[in-house]
Amino acid sequence: MLTSKLKSKKSKKSKKTKKHSTQETPTLSLKERAAKKRKAAQARQELIKLITNSIFVAMFLGIPAAFAGGIKAVLPTILGVICLSLSYKYPREALFAFLIYIPFGGTITYYLGSSPVLQLAKDTFYVPALIGIWQNCRKQNLPLIIPQQIKTPLFILLGFCLITLLFVNGAQQLFPDTSVWRQQQANEKPFLMGILGLKVFLGYLPLISCAYYLIRKKRDFLLLSRLQIAMIIVCCVLGLIQYLLLLKGTCQGTRNLEGAALFKASIAARCFIGGSLVYSPEQNMIRLPGTFVAPWQWAWFLISSTFFTFATGFSDPSFIWRVISLGSTALVFINAVICGQRIALALVPICFVALLILTGQIVNLKRFLPIGIGLVLILGYAMVSNPDVVAERTASFIDRWNAAPPYAFITQQFEEVWKNVGGVFGSGLGRATNSARALGSTKLVETYYPKVLQEVGPFGLLGFVVLVTTLTVVCFQAYRSIKNRNFRSYAGALWVFILFISYNTYYYPLDVDPVAVYYWFFAGVLLKLPVLDKQEKLLENSQQKSNQKTLKTKSYLNSRSLEVT
Repeated sequence: MLTSKLKSKKSKKSKKTKKHSTQETPTLSLKERAAKKRKAAQARQELIKLITNSIFVAMFLGIPAAFAGGIKAVLPTILGVICLSLSYKYPREALFAFLIYIPFGGTITYYLGSSPVLQLAKDTFYVPALIGIWQNCRKQNLPLIIPQQIKTPLFILLGFCLITLLFVNGAQQLFPDTSVWRQQQANEKPFLMGILGLKVFLGYLPLISCAYYLIRKKRDFLLLSRLQIAMIIVCCVLGLIQYLLLLKGTCQGTRNLEGAALFKASIAARCFIGGSLVYSPEQNMIRLPGTFVAPWQWAWFLISSTFFTFATGFSDPSFIWRVISLGSTALVFINAVICGQRIALALVPICFVALLILTGQIVNLKRFLPIGIGLVLILGYAMVSNPDVVAERTASFIDRWNAAPPYAFITQQFEEVWKNVGGVFGSGLGRATNSARALGSTKLVETYYPKVLQEVGPFGLLGFVVLVTTLTVVCFQAYRSIKNRNFRSYAGALWVFILFISYNTYYYPLDVDPVAVYYWFFAGVLLKLPVLDKQEKLLENSQQKSNQKTLKTKSYLNSRSLEVT
């Protein structure tokens, strides 16, 4: 009897909720339906017209490209023109495509022939989307620079960069014989090198605004966060497959080479995905690139993924996605061990513990305990199953730390650069940027702030520190202003990521993918979360008011029925 009564009550409740939902979603009239169909048909026609026109232009440009660079140049030209036109027309979709392309760019580049042009393919999504967003901002009188607090330090830094470009790179271009920077290359292009160096230095900063305008509702935010988790899972699974192929001997790696070749990353040793790798297990030398071009890029992808998996694992409203995020966190930890990059092995667990403490999730036992226990079980099983791998990686990390501690390495780099910097405004933009080495002589500086000092001098370095400090403070204020628990948790993880990257000077993750993109983009995401928080409050208030109205009408009708009886 009791169970039947409970079932009847549940069915009544479900019927009421269904009725309530049907009442909330208004039925469209015939005119509105017809207008909706017309809009959809018009959008379809515009898309077809755009694709046909872009294909025609691509074929027209593909003919001279075939004569200039052969048949291999035709496909990138056609795809580039189509991507440019579609990205300009649909900037929001282009930004999602840009984020999807970032972790797979290295693999795609080497599958299509490893042309240097293909390494800039991601910008065919980014640049047209940025132009489209800029035009929309002009039409709607919206600010392009977000947040407004970074405007002054940004313009000051740009001023120093332009001085370096004009008076340092320009002098090297016009007076190569009397230039302070004298290297062996004769056919240098210092001014073009400076433009490329500026693009690498600050080219992705507008992604803050792109991300801010990309997310309009809570649904967009959830789509973005879950898409990021899905990409992390796919990349980590591919990384595991790459390791297993090398372990079983399907890919030889560098194990059959001799001498110094056993310890150098080689594109000839490439296996399944990504680019150059080292796999010489007899010499305890393993450096895997995952889906990226180089092994250390893969390491920084794993480090940054720790923040995103943590954020979604503790903040997603769906229990299923929290469990999926737990699995992705475990995959990140496993790849950090097997990839052979000591920095990933050290920083992935450190970042996870720092996130627990700084975001306060260690106190949130309801969510921390399931995730913590699950991670311990998964990682414990992986460590017990592969004790030799864990022991080798740990021993390698300890040996490296004892041989060259990071703090000593950073200090040495600062001292070397300070002695050899060209002047007050640096040695020239691009002079310490690896991607600019095709345009002239570059110096290898393996730490980020000494690299900035080398290129733009002490004033430029100070301007950059002020810029990232302002951004970090503004992001902290935005994070602390959020009231919604889920948004606040995600914002806390993003703020720790921004804080860490802003002042990290070990290696140069802000110069290359994926951190160069994720840093600026997810700063924009964090700055939009307070707006979404206010939207959720307004929705809750409106729902409460509507519920109160329905309760009042029900009580009034009940009282009237009693009066009649």
